[in-house]
Parts: sequence; C-alpha cells; structure tokens
Amino acid sequence: MSGRRTPAAGESGFDGKAFASGLSLAPGVYRMYAADDSLLYVGKAGALRKRVASYFANTPKTPRIHSMVAQIARMDVTVTRTEAEALLLENQLIKSLLPRYNVLLRDDKSYPYVLLTQETWPRIAFHRGPRSQAGRYFGPYPSAGAVRESLNLMQKLFKIRNCEDSVFRNRSRPCLQYQIGRCSAPCVALVEEGAYRESVRQAGLFLDGRSDELSGELSKAMEVASERLEFEEAARLRDLISTMRSLQARQYVDGHAADLDVLSCAMRGSTACVLLLAFRDGRNLGTRTFFPKTNGEESAEEVLGAFVSQYYGEQIPPQEIVLDREIPDSELLEAAFTTAAGRKVQLKWNVRSERAGYLDLARRNAEIALVTEITSRGAQTARSEALKELLNLAEPAQRIECFDISHTMGEATVASCVVFDANGAVRSQYRRFNITGIEPGDDYAAMHQALERRFRRAVEEGGVLPDVLLIDGGAGQLAQARGVLADLGITSVVMVGVAKGEERRAGHETLVLADGREVRPGAASPALQLIQQVRDEAHRFAITGHRGKRQKARMTSKLEDIAGIGPRRRASLLKHFGGLAGLKAAGADEIARVEGINAALAERIYANLHGLPAPVTGSE
Repeated sequence: MSGRRTPAAGESGFDGKAFASGLSLAPGVYRMYAADDSLLYVGKAGALRKRVASYFANTPKTPRIHSMVAQIARMDVTVTRTEAEALLLENQLIKSLLPRYNVLLRDDKSYPYVLLTQETWPRIAFHRGPRSQAGRYFGPYPSAGAVRESLNLMQKLFKIRNCEDSVFRNRSRPCLQYQIGRCSAPCVALVEEGAYRESVRQAGLFLDGRSDELSGELSKAMEVASERLEFEEAARLRDLISTMRSLQARQYVDGHAADLDVLSCAMRGSTACVLLLAFRDGRNLGTRTFFPKTNGEESAEEVLGAFVSQYYGEQIPPQEIVLDREIPDSELLEAAFTTAAGRKVQLKWNVRSERAGYLDLARRNAEIALVTEITSRGAQTARSEALKELLNLAEPAQRIECFDISHTMGEATVASCVVFDANGAVRSQYRRFNITGIEPGDDYAAMHQALERRFRRAVEEGGVLPDVLLIDGGAGQLAQARGVLADLGITSVVMVGVAKGEERRAGHETLVLADGREVRPGAASPALQLIQQVRDEAHRFAITGHRGKRQKARMTSKLEDIAGIGPRRRASLLKHFGGLAGLKAAGADEIARVEGINAALAERIYANLHGLPAPVTGSE
C-alpha cells in the first residue's frame, strides 16, 4: 500500500480539483480532515481519481455533503491492491476513528456464533466475543436464540458433547445428556474416537449449509451397510436421515433451500432502522434490528449502503443479499464480497415471488421496530429534559457517568464507571477499577481512588469529561467526588449523590447536590427514572466485576495456602484440570499425575481442598 498527503489549509489552502487530478485510477481509501485535524469522512473507491473528483464537481449536493466538503482542509489517500482491500480498510478506519460524517453501525453487543472446538474430543458451544479459541466458528447468527436452536439441533442429530472441559475430564459415568440421547458420552469412552470425529465432521457439513450433501453421504452409507448385512448401522443411518429431515423446517426460493439475507431500511428524520432477516440452508434464523448513527445523512439508500459495507466487511456474506432498494457502489461491494467469500455473492433489489414476500416481511418489521425505537427515544429525551430542569443545566446532558463500589466484607473491591449519552448506554466506554492499597471495607477511600484515576487521566491526556457525574451514595461519597475534582481543577461537571430511600424502596431515593441541598423528586419523576436507570446499570456492572474478581481470588488462594505450591505448580494444576472445580473433583492419584506433583504433595492438596486432616508430611 502507498499513501499520499496534502498540505494543511493554513499552509497553502486546499484545492480539491487539483488534488483529485493527481490521483491514480487505482482502488483505495480516502480520508477528509478539517482545519483542526479532526476526521470528517472515510470513503472507499474503485477508482480514487473519479470518486474524489466527484466531491468537487459543479453538481448539486445534499446539505450534508455540501457542509462536509466546505470544511475540508486536507485529504489523505491510501492506494490498495484490490477493491476488496479498500472495503476492508475503510471498515477498519470507520470502526476505530468514528468519522464525523460517516454513517456508523453502532452495535454494543458482539455477534453470536456456534463454536466447534479443535481438540481430541471436540465440543459444540455458544460463543460470543473474541474468536481466540482454536476451532471453527459458524455464523454470525441474528440472535442468541437462533444459536441455541442450532445447538439443540446438533445435539439431537449428532450427539456431540457441550460440557466444559473441566467437567469432561473428570466424569466417571455418563451424564443426563447421554441418558436422553443427546450425547454419545466420549467422556467415559462409550464412543470410539473415529466415530466421534465423523459425527463432528457431519455436524460441520450441516452447519456449513451443506445438508443436502450430507444427506446424500448418509444415504450411500446406509446402502453400503445394508449390502454388508450391517443392519444395525443401516437402521441408525436411516433414523439419522429421517430425524434430520423432520427437524428441518426448510424454506425454498426457486426450488432451492434458501441461503440469503434480506435487508430493509426504514427512516424517519435522522433515525434509521435496518432490519436483517437471515436464512441459511433453508432455515429461518430470525431477525435482528440495527439503528445506525446517521450523522446527518437523510438518504435511506446511503444508510443501507453504509450498513451493507460495514456489516459484511466483518462477516462472511451469504450467496445472496436481497435489499429493499438499490444502494451506491453495489458492483464494487458485490466484487469485494465475492473475493472475500471465495464464491459468488449477489446483491439484488428488483425481486419477485418468494424473495418479494420476504422483503415485504422485512419492510413491515423494520417500520414497526423504527416506531418502537422512536417512542423509546422520545421517552429518553423527555427524561433528559426533566433532568436538565431538575439540575438547572443550560442544555440536556450529553454525557452522564455513574460510579459505584462493590465488595464482600471488604474482599475484592471493584469500582465501576458506566456511561450514558443522549441515546442511552454506551457500553464500549464502561470501565472497571480494581481497588488496592486501602483498608478493607473503606468505601470512601475506594471511591476516591477510582475517581482520582479516572479524572486525573482525563486532565493529563485531554480526555472527555461528563456533563453530569452520579455517585452511588450519600453526602460522604459525594464529598470524595468534590474533593477529587477540586484538586484537579475541574469545575464544569455537575455532581449528584444518589442516596437510597427508606427501606431501599425504588423511587424514594434522595439526591444530594454539590451545594449540600437534598432533593426527593419521587417515583413519578422522569428525571429520577433516568438517574435510577444509570445507577442500576452501574450497580450491575460493579457486582459482575466484583464477583469475577472474588471467584478468581478464592480459586487462587486455596492453592496458595498449601505448603509446597508455588506459582508454577499452581498454574500446572489449574491448567491440567481446567480450573479449581476440576481439581476438586480429582482424586489424589489423578493429582499425582500432574508434572511436578508427587504422591505426598497430591495427598496434601486433596486433603486441603476437601477439609480433611493434613497427612503426615513427606519429602517432595
């Protein structure tokens, strides 16, 4: 790849036409910057010269594009080898840099997948988050329910285990899943490794959408088994084929099992909803709704085009994507998706028959979801306005942060910080602080430390500050916030302590203001409802972090209490048994098989974990 950069506006001004004329016709990505060096827009192009020149041609432009072009002080371009590379780079830059004028696909949750692990006895499981574990990932699915439905199907058909490795390694008899015919019990060797691996391979074919191919394989295998007079095997294959066909509620397009996504975009004002209806191998996986941040874009075609580019820039697209309207750069996107998927991918919008029916269904559901979202946002706006009045703010708060402390009798203290903007929770900006160096149970010191760390960094690095800072607690906790912000010279943040009401009843909270006044808005107050929403989320986030830290600490400390167990042996034990639960389920003989653990030490470990008298100490 190669880069090109223009001088800043303050040095020689910016001549867009001259800049465009010097570009090549190669594919690539262009970036537009304002005079303050903030990023305005990121775009891709099949031919950089033509695309960039179009912004500076004497043709009518939308108000959004006109405003954006008027602010350009400089531009960068990156030439790529292929259009597919340009699409990938554009998506990476949009996601990481959040340009001011791009339509942004905001999705706080990672997509759910089916994971088929890569190990001696693979397991099948629900997965969400980074794909760091070795194995095959099938998806993404539009919803967690669709993943669980697929897992349910896989266990009925192929009897693959779904238990955690720590449980699998320590079974001595088959579990309930085996008894109800949903697992072949590889944990106790009731199935041969070769037969189990064949079941795993067949499950992979099914999840890949190649069930017709799998049915053909099974039919041929059934015939071979019959010819060899292996009637039990033939009957098993017959039942598998029958079950597979009966469990599949298949839908067809043009006589073939549907393998497509149907997308519809509904817009009202600046609010947009994109609804995705997914089919794989004839199975309807359900719908998922997205609400992109439009950043002033008023064209549904542009919003849908940006969604398609960003969504399928990260996900493997199906063979066919049906759209409710034509989108810009459809040929470029089609070519890029085909290259990325390694097979033909088509974008269609003028459709008939079954596709038209699916498209109509997607349109109606997109409109319903949009109305619901607008209603919800209206309620959120009303709450923000009420909070503005309650706290005498000049404008509705654009950023609210709330801090909470969680611990158990002083153990594993964790502070949480959650962030809300005008549209609700911004989960990507949540933070947790592990609190150290304080007296156990000293909530004031814990709050002071968390606030100090958060706001000192903001001051030193020029970070963003909230309009409103909520502190879960009364006057004492609020005093910690006042002290920290005063020491750092921060005066623009409105601070509010949220003290629990009588008998901890919701709606009876007392709000403690920075000037010492106390306000009780009452349960009917929209402002208090917003504060409760933010406070409850901070509480949930803090408890989740505290429980994880406490559990980890307890798992580690039980082994640390045993003489002769250092960091290396402790790590070996936990790795061998998959955690403390697996270690506790093991006998002394099994523990002694771990490298570095002799019989005497194994006996002492077993006794300590089960509350038994310590055995006589031997040499280790």
